[in-house]
Amino acid sequence: MLRSPRTSLGGSHQTPFPAGLTLLLSALLALSTLAAPAHAADRDGGSWTVHQPGSRQGGISAVVRLDATNGALTLAARNGITTVLEPAPIGIVTDDADLTSGLTFTSSSTRQLAEHYAMTTGKQLRRTSRMTETRFSFTGEGGARLDLLVRVADDGIAYRYLPSGEGEVTVEREASAFRLPDAARAWLSPYTPNYEGVYKPATAADAVSGSYAYPSLFQVGDTYALLTESDVDGRYAASHLVHEKGSGRYDVRLADGAAVASTGPLATPWRAAVLGDLATITESTLVDDLAPASRIEDTSWIRPGKVAWSWLDGFAPAQRSLATQQRFVDYSAAHGWPYTLVDDGWKSTNWMPQLIDYARQRGVGVLLWVHWTDLDTAAERAEFLPRVKKWGAAGLKIDFMDSDSQERFRWYDDILRDTAREKLLVNFHGATLPKGIQRTWPHVMTLEAVYGAEYGTVPASGVATLPFTRNVVGSMDYTPMAFQFGSRTISDAAELGLSVVFESGLQHFAGSIRAYQDRPELERFLEQVPAVWDESRLLSGRPGEGATFARRHDDRWFLGGVSAGPAETQDVSLDFLGGGRWLVEVVRDGDDGLVRERRIVTRRDTLRVPTAEHGGFAALVCRATEGRRTCDRPVTRLPLTSLTVDPARAEVDTGASVDVSGRLALEQSGPATDVSLSLDAPEGWKVKGDDLRADELPTGGNLSGKWTVSVPQDARVGGHDVVVSAEYRSPGRPGAGVLRVERTVRVFVSPPDVDHVSNLPFASERNGWGPVERDLSNGEQAALDGGFLSIRGTTYDKGIGMHADGEVVVELGGAYRTFTAVVGVDDEVGGRGSVAFEVLADGASVATTGVLSGADAARTVEVDVTGVRKLTLRVTNGGDGVDHDHADWADARLTA
Repeated sequence: MLRSPRTSLGGSHQTPFPAGLTLLLSALLALSTLAAPAHAADRDGGSWTVHQPGSRQGGISAVVRLDATNGALTLAARNGITTVLEPAPIGIVTDDADLTSGLTFTSSSTRQLAEHYAMTTGKQLRRTSRMTETRFSFTGEGGARLDLLVRVADDGIAYRYLPSGEGEVTVEREASAFRLPDAARAWLSPYTPNYEGVYKPATAADAVSGSYAYPSLFQVGDTYALLTESDVDGRYAASHLVHEKGSGRYDVRLADGAAVASTGPLATPWRAAVLGDLATITESTLVDDLAPASRIEDTSWIRPGKVAWSWLDGFAPAQRSLATQQRFVDYSAAHGWPYTLVDDGWKSTNWMPQLIDYARQRGVGVLLWVHWTDLDTAAERAEFLPRVKKWGAAGLKIDFMDSDSQERFRWYDDILRDTAREKLLVNFHGATLPKGIQRTWPHVMTLEAVYGAEYGTVPASGVATLPFTRNVVGSMDYTPMAFQFGSRTISDAAELGLSVVFESGLQHFAGSIRAYQDRPELERFLEQVPAVWDESRLLSGRPGEGATFARRHDDRWFLGGVSAGPAETQDVSLDFLGGGRWLVEVVRDGDDGLVRERRIVTRRDTLRVPTAEHGGFAALVCRATEGRRTCDRPVTRLPLTSLTVDPARAEVDTGASVDVSGRLALEQSGPATDVSLSLDAPEGWKVKGDDLRADELPTGGNLSGKWTVSVPQDARVGGHDVVVSAEYRSPGRPGAGVLRVERTVRVFVSPPDVDHVSNLPFASERNGWGPVERDLSNGEQAALDGGFLSIRGTTYDKGIGMHADGEVVVELGGAYRTFTAVVGVDDEVGGRGSVAFEVLADGASVATTGVLSGADAARTVEVDVTGVRKLTLRVTNGGDGVDHDHADWADARLTA
């Protein structure tokens, strides 16, 4: 690939190609390459060299050699006079022919390829790709034919096989390999199908024997080689590298070691090596250049951006809380972030359409987590995708594919087609590596495939390796800004710098709202930083040590740096800027938190930034003009409010009353106008207290009210909702209309002559995961982290939430006649889990349910406990382990 000319901002710069013009240019360029005369490959006996004409410094070249003694092929690669990839075997074995030896040369032809295309995501939105392609034809034993396609660009080489055959072709294995000099430095990650391994340094030969993931990085002299693959879909399987210690050879191994079958003619994925200095490696778009063109003609609905992600601020319980998710929506609206993501847990609730409507009024899109098995059939996709699109969901985070098999890639083909049809953005987690997928399917905003922040223990050296490895090949959902989670390994300023250093079309920021608010300079920078780039430059760095990038969006540059090492002063060259004077605003670690410093510079200056241990910085650069004091641009905001009520739940008898208080606080982005606070009770209930109003509520202000709610004597037994609501307008966005937020006080009216087990003291208790919960589901590991008890869509106000293996013992003292409960696996585990319920009276088993799964209907348990002194409620696993075994004793009651 030949990069577009680097354009200084002091002069003119190109505007994005319109979609129609891009297609027209691509078509004209394709015609021109087909019509161009083929260049004869250099031939020296059984050796052919493919190179890019006019490339700099001798350029990249690929050398294909056919051994005269055994008819086997090898491929090597050079950068100038340096052999970076030594001759390594290439070839393929199908069910019809062994095309790894016994080959004879038939013919070759060469053409020049040139293409312009546009991306919706990435380090560079507009791309220009130029390559030399040579097609070699060989004949094997029995007349079988193998075509080898070799491409050479300014930033690397690639090859693929085109075995003959018009019907079904079964590939049993590849002989493909890469061979590095034994002493070459290496940065390798152990292979797992979700690519969530930590990169560690080694040498090519001394790396331990085993399987390694793409991309793998090596250094040979001054040249680096990043090994990976491109253009993998359901026609084939993905692959990885297999290595034996003591050799610099790395063999390509297909996923699961299984054969792949494809309807011919077959073109295998590209085996690719990005070659060059570290700037070339990090700025390369070779993987996308090799991939098929976009299959979506109209991409106007595809909108990258920043996302508020609440998972690391409460895990599944936070996803089941409408109030929590509304708060993250409000935070996005208050800071100009276009999205919020609701992760695993929301499917056990029924409020998602309400949340999406709430977010839509505030200009925020909602992304939804889903397990891939919920979408693994055409019928499931046909039901689920239109349903969430009708709600107004902006996209999906699809998780836990955890396979590189051909079967899984066929599923990728299906889900990408179907989500594109519904105009849903996609974020793949527990997923394969980007292999050009974001060019072919531009609604794929990002993929995980990384040992990311959700692990909480990513070493600083690992963070500093990712810009040179994983993030080179496509958007990476690392989820930075998780200040409240895990063991911090880099400084606050370095974490902020990751918003620039790491590229992701959806940049999921994983902080808590309090963590953001405690760092106002971080909030301010995150309001400004985009998620896509017109241009990207590596300014300095080395794998495992640090990386500093400059990325341009429109006419502003954003700088980010991260380092693994002691405190130092980092010198940043500014020679990428255009002429004239520039304003730089640097955010760095100070003695008492993040500080912002302003400087006027030119391209001849060096920016000196003090950095902390394992530190970094972020910076914003714009033209210095008369009177300009900041590079910030206006952000459309809505007030960030919080509405709290007390109590959240109450239990009362008929004829009694409950006191309710509510408080609306305006935390950020005020003022709010036409503010009101009111309470609504069920029909027939009496309310004492006045609604409140304020013409204007400034930032830091609040509106508080108190009410006494009286329950009538004839009130229905069970749960009732008392709703405290606030309404307000935003003068900054008058078009948003009246904004409303509600909080519910759940009031449970107790039946006479009944004691709920959850109200009684426990003589003893044990639980398989976290504490036993009263009137809540098991949730996660902390107390009070569950949601409403819910079995097969029915919610219950009272009961006990357990996790197998668990048990509760209650002293009855012979005071009751009957015990009843509705039992089943809680909906929060999404249909998974399997448990068995057992009731014991004074140690004797008196009722069992057998094994119930998350797909089974609730069961009613009724036991005569006359004279029983000790009642035991026990839950055991279903014989298949305890994963997801959340068990509910719903409406568990004792009648006297």
